[in-house]
Amino acid sequence: MSSRNSDIEVLRGIAVIYVVVYHAYGNLITWKTPELNAVFRYFSGWSGVDLFFVISGFVIARSLVPALADCRDRQQFWTTSIAFWIRRYWRLLPSAWLWVGLVWLCCLLFNSSGAFGSFKVNFEGGLSAILQVANLHLAATFGTPGGAGALFHLWSLSLEEQFYLLLPIAILVSGRWLPYVLGAAVLLQLASTRAGLYEMLLRTDGILLGVLLAIGSRSEAYRLFEPVFLKRSRLLKLLTLTILLSSLAVMGSEHLDIVSHRVSMITVISLLLVFIASYDGDYLMRKGPLKSLLTWVGARSYAIYLIHIPAFCLAREIWYRIGQPATPSFNPAYLDQLVLTALVLILLLSELNYRLVEMPLRLKGRALSQRILAAEQEQVPSRGAAAPPDSPDRPQQP
Repeated sequence: MSSRNSDIEVLRGIAVIYVVVYHAYGNLITWKTPELNAVFRYFSGWSGVDLFFVISGFVIARSLVPALADCRDRQQFWTTSIAFWIRRYWRLLPSAWLWVGLVWLCCLLFNSSGAFGSFKVNFEGGLSAILQVANLHLAATFGTPGGAGALFHLWSLSLEEQFYLLLPIAILVSGRWLPYVLGAAVLLQLASTRAGLYEMLLRTDGILLGVLLAIGSRSEAYRLFEPVFLKRSRLLKLLTLTILLSSLAVMGSEHLDIVSHRVSMITVISLLLVFIASYDGDYLMRKGPLKSLLTWVGARSYAIYLIHIPAFCLAREIWYRIGQPATPSFNPAYLDQLVLTALVLILLLSELNYRLVEMPLRLKGRALSQRILAAEQEQVPSRGAAAPPDSPDRPQQP
């Protein structure tokens, strides 16, 4: 995409808010009350991760798939793929590795309350995140003594990186059949109830649907389905967004048990939200202070996602040292202090990470990627004429 889509940024902001609120219960607020139980009976913010998956698949594939489809030969195909992987590396991994290291330090030096968990658990979880297998590690160790530590949420980053490592290969192998191959993979997952941990932690239907939406957005039919009717009525726009977001929050509730294929339903709702946002026509939310705020949050959503669990642990450790409660689990009297402290830490640390780490390294990755592509272009004359369309060395356009 040539420029930032503000509606997509709004969805990123909403998705990360869903996840942060959901994870607060148990990681920041470690006690239970009837009021909290009532709220989280109907709010399952883990669905924000699936919304992230669809967004990521759409945004990445909208530029990557055409770029790979237009490659003249295998060499250019792999050069373009390597340039893509380099951009992904500098965009995501240094920030993640930074927070893995900081959590390790906190486990050793700032963990009197035990909020971060044991160093062993976090070392294993952090190492699996560095190796991009955190989802497999979490599935294998789920429910074992010692808990998941403060890095368990990095499983979704590993899943995305695994997918994007394989996506160019899938494009090359599938050729013009790519949409059908991806569609079959989606249908197989949507038909599953995701009863097992591995099914949940290896789910790619959201990313695949995002990719398919990106491919479909290049067709002439895509414009025929533009939801222009949402721009004519503020009430209809608000109603549509409210219904979809409420469904996203409620559908995943284990207590309500609304449908047997709840993960699949969440994925479809996420796809519908991203489809509406893909037109960047203010169809989800009109311009104003709320949209500006959510856009700001969305731009920093990756940093917020990385930092929110460590921030929860930091807040608990701070108030443990200040208040010295009888147990590290605290009690409802600490609710206001914990929530405010955690919120300040998340916003402050995310902004610092976004400005000082994420953006500079993103620009570095982009520059390295462009340098590789430019070098490849300079080598084109020495390789002779481009392969003809029916050449076996030319990837088929999906």
